[in-house]
Amino acid sequence: MSSQRLSLSQTRLAERIDAALPQTQCTRCGFPDCRAYAEAIAGDQAMINQCPPGGAEGIARLAAITRLPIEPLNPANGLESPRRVAVIDEAWCIGCTLCIQACPVDAIAGAPKRMHTVVADWCTGCELCLAPCPTDCISLLALPEADLAEKTGWTAWSAHQAEDARRRYAARKTRLERVASERAQRLRAKALDRPPPLEGHTGPEAGAAEQQRKQSLVAAALERARLRQASRMR
Repeated sequence: MSSQRLSLSQTRLAERIDAALPQTQCTRCGFPDCRAYAEAIAGDQAMINQCPPGGAEGIARLAAITRLPIEPLNPANGLESPRRVAVIDEAWCIGCTLCIQACPVDAIAGAPKRMHTVVADWCTGCELCLAPCPTDCISLLALPEADLAEKTGWTAWSAHQAEDARRRYAARKTRLERVASERAQRLRAKALDRPPPLEGHTGPEAGAAEQQRKQSLVAAALERARLRQASRMR
C-alpha cells in the first residue's frame, strides 16, 4: 500500500476484507499480496472488482463487507477462469530454483541443480512461477478432479484452502525476512572485521593504497595456488 496510514476503523475493515480474499497472492489485483489489496480497498485506493481468483462471488462478498455496489470484474486485472495448478515437466527442469523463489506459498519443492516438483494441493494457480522459468517447463493444467475441472472462483476454492495458503505465505514471508536479517548481520560483521586503512593515508591516497594491498593479497594467493599445483605434478 502507499504511505497513507489507516485509521483503526480502516484497519479493522482491512482485516475483514483480507479474510474474504482467496489468498492466492497472485498480485493480479495490482498489489504485492492479498493483505495489501485489502488495505488499499479499506483506504479507498482500490476497487472491490480487481481479484480474478475470487471472481463474481468474491466481488459480492467484498461488496457486502464494504457496502459498495457490486461491479463486474475489471478485465484489466484478468478474467475469472477455472482454477489451474502448476505442473513441471521433469525432463526439462534444470533445477535453477527460480520457480521456488517465485512461489508465494512454498508449493514447489526441490534443490539447486535437482528436479523440482509442485505440491498440487498447495498450488494456488497464481502463475508467478511461469515467467521466471528459463526452460518454459512449467504449465498450468486443469484440476484432475472432474467435479472441479470447470469451476471458478469460490466454487473451486474453499475457505480452508485460502486459510492454508495464508499461513504458508506468512511463514514464507517470515522466513525470508529472517534470512535477509541474518545476511545483513553477517555483512556488518564482515565489514567490522576488515583491517583498518594504512596509517598516514587518507582520501584518494588511502584508496590507492588499499587497492594496491588487495592486489598484493590476490597475487600472493595466486602464487600459493600455483606452487600447490606444481607440487602435485611432481
